[in-house]
Amino acid sequence: MITAIVLIHADNGRIPETAQAVADTEGVTEVYSCAGDVDLIALVRVRDHEQIAEVVTDRIDKTPGVLRTTTHIAFKSYSRAEVEAGFSLGE
Repeated sequence: MITAIVLIHADNGRIPETAQAVADTEGVTEVYSCAGDVDLIALVRVRDHEQIAEVVTDRIDKTPGVLRTTTHIAFKSYSRAEVEAGFSLGE
């Protein structure tokens, strides 16, 4: 499974509707509205890179209210237990 983190700049007057439309997109597992440099962050989980291109460029980018996106591909995920174990030195 491939995970992509999509940073979304949205029309300020349409953030709730845009977030829901992105969340309803096949391949999108979660959408967060947030403060900071971007308005929304979407997590995309698909089986291959071609599907990422399809979800992001064919669906998310064309969602009403989406102004622009930046996509990051995740290489590895770390759970809380894995991170804590990595810093444990023989405890």
